[in-house]
Amino acid sequence: MTNNDIFKKLRVAHKLRDQDIIEILELVDFRVSKSELNALFQKEDHPNYVECGDQILRNFLNGLIIKLRGPMPGKAERPKSDEKGLGSNAKNLYKNKSEDLTKDGKPFKPEFKNYGKKK
Repeated sequence: MTNNDIFKKLRVAHKLRDQDIIEILELVDFRVSKSELNALFQKEDHPNYVECGDQILRNFLNGLIIKLRGPMPGKAERPKSDEKGLGSNAKNLYKNKSEDLTKDGKPFKPEFKNYGKKK
């Protein structure tokens, strides 16, 4: 499956017109004309057919993400993490679990003496 096929399937699945695709690509500062776009959607044996490169498809996917989810939050808008770099969910996950991670003051290492042996 070529990039052109993937691009065509995404266009149909999201019910996008040429102008919609141009606007999506402009969200990631990628400019493309309507005629260049139409060349991507031609059949392979058509004289105006142009192969869709990775850069166009990548920029379209990034623009589609922005359109569907919204722009990525800036550093000021991101949730704050604790001093170890763990997010709030990870911080709660390891909260008060130190007794499970140590045994007699030493790191806990489970023993697998009979692992893989038949009884």
